Amino acid sequence: MIGEYIEIISARSTDQEILKRSQDGGIVTAAYVYGLENGLLDGVIVADTTEGFKPMPKIARTRDEILSARGTKYSLSPNMSLVKSAVKEYALEKLGFVGTPCQVIAMKKMMQYPAAFRGTVENIGLVIGIFCMENFPYNGMKTLIEEYAGVKMDDVLKTDIGKGKLFVYPKDGSEAIAIPIKETHPFEQKSCHVCMDYTSEYADFATGSVGSPDGWSTVIIRNKRGKDFIDKMIAAGKLETKPIDMEDKVGFPMLEKLSDAKKTKNAQEIEHRIEMGLPVPY
Repeated sequence: MIGEYIEIISARSTDQEILKRSQDGGIVTAAYVYGLENGLLDGVIVADTTEGFKPMPKIARTRDEILSARGTKYSLSPNMSLVKSAVKEYALEKLGFVGTPCQVIAMKKMMQYPAAFRGTVENIGLVIGIFCMENFPYNGMKTLIEEYAGVKMDDVLKTDIGKGKLFVYPKDGSEAIAIPIKETHPFEQKSCHVCMDYTSEYADFATGSVGSPDGWSTVIIRNKRGKDFIDKMIAAGKLETKPIDMEDKVGFPMLEKLSDAKKTKNAQEIEHRIEMGLPVPY
């Protein structure tokens, strides 16, 4: 249900500054910072926010640039659009990339069949995937936050999804406003309804909150490059880890359950679209 993997762990950064505003265990931020500071990466593509809490990709080459972009954005940031620029214009030889499952699939297709990306794919140093059930177009997210939560986009500090709710955290430090997930479905990106990948099955390693306790992240290590990177972080004391609970219903079984639910539901949607003569992705 969750794709091939070598190992699954629960982990969190040991850097308190990273944990302050990162999502859950701060794995992506911690990995990027470690990679830059230890010569494993020389630049990374992150999803930052511009005016109005709008996600926008940028190339980060310092710890501060990475920290300024931490936290999950639930409206898609076109990170793939900067890959060629990062290599050709910034001369990055070991590029870090993070994306949603659909973006990771695009990255892996590009690496297999480079075409216009020849001379670029050899410079991809690490591909991190994040768990994703669905995403929201920016205008849909704006409607949800401003009309349902009553918070202006310019006043949003961060957002989070958990326990069946979308949480909006205002910059003024006031209590988070919760929107039931069932209220958010009409605003979802329609292409998400034919995606069969919840856990970024083609990443070097994938991460998300599901399967781990609050404040920790689940890390699915999928290949040798991902394992080597995570092992180096652990050896350097940059990650605190513990085994994922393979039996508890909120541990590994929950991860499998949600992945299965996405595959099953979206397979039905694909069949429906085929019957209607509509295009499907596979």
